[in-house]
Amino acid sequence: MAQSKGTMTGGLRRLLSVAAAVSFVVGYILAIVGGHTWPHNTGIIATLAIMGVFIGFMNITAREIMPYLIASIALVLIGSVGVFEPLNKAMFGLGTDLNDIVGMLAIFTAPAATIVAVRAGISLAAPGD
Repeated sequence: MAQSKGTMTGGLRRLLSVAAAVSFVVGYILAIVGGHTWPHNTGIIATLAIMGVFIGFMNITAREIMPYLIASIALVLIGSVGVFEPLNKAMFGLGTDLNDIVGMLAIFTAPAATIVAVRAGISLAAPGD
């Protein structure tokens, strides 16, 4: 009986892991499509933020913390500056579209990055070798 209970816990953990991986891919697709098509849709923004929280808790391992935080910093900075605006001169709307897409990626990434950064801080503060 104890073995089946452990298997259920492992099965649930595996299901959550798969759900987090799928959520990661779907979140990026939703951010790209939403940034291009509906950049100010509050429903998409809320969905991306909730998915980011889920990913922050479930999908980033200890080995992935530093690369994820570095990538998150880049996305959030680029997404908040509007660096692609000059591209509007080359092709009308291209810079705005890219800024909106990267902004949505930042909205998706920022909640997960916050959770991962807090987890990293807690692990650094824990006593150990």
